[in-house]
Amino acid sequence: MEMDMDMNMYRCVECGFRIKTLFVQYSPGNIRLMKCENCKAVADEYIECNFLILLIDLILHKPKAYRHLLFNVLKQGAPHFEGILWKSTVGYLLLDAYRSLVLKSCDEEWSSSMSLSSLVWTCQKLLTDVFLGNLLFLGTFLLATKIFLSRSAGSPRNKDILLAILISSYFKMFLIIMMVWEFPSSVIFIIDLFVLSSNTVAVKGTL
Repeated sequence: MEMDMDMNMYRCVECGFRIKTLFVQYSPGNIRLMKCENCKAVADEYIECNFLILLIDLILHKPKAYRHLLFNVLKQGAPHFEGILWKSTVGYLLLDAYRSLVLKSCDEEWSSSMSLSSLVWTCQKLLTDVFLGNLLFLGTFLLATKIFLSRSAGSPRNKDILLAILISSYFKMFLIIMMVWEFPSSVIFIIDLFVLSSNTVAVKGTL
């Protein structure tokens, strides 16, 4: 019962303290933002901001932007949460498969003269590597997070951490630009660094 109540509560974007409601609406377009009982700041200032401001703060790696997105927009108690989780997982794997495909195309073994059977075997190997690689990465990330945060009072749930990693990997979408313009393969590793740093900030925002 207590777990269900926590899932239905919002979070203060400043300190992560749980709060029942983020604003009071007196009339359409007339709202009053609630203040956090813990830090006394406005619980969620992004309610009155447009998406562009949120996107900029996400790019700037601000934990409060991730708290707004993960806890006040994509709530676990919402009926569409499982669908969001699965769609994010599929998108994450597809983008990572494209990343591996780009790296593979830069390899000398990848050529247009490959036979059909060799092409099918290479694609199967590529998908297997992507799936197992991400499974190992996510498992290691979850385990390390649980170990390092085991001493904290409120350790985040696995679903919170998993969704934080999936959502904060949006930098992988920049790989799509490589379909239009040609970039050196080193750009992929720069994107990987941004993704990893974004993952770290997002997981920190789940605390």
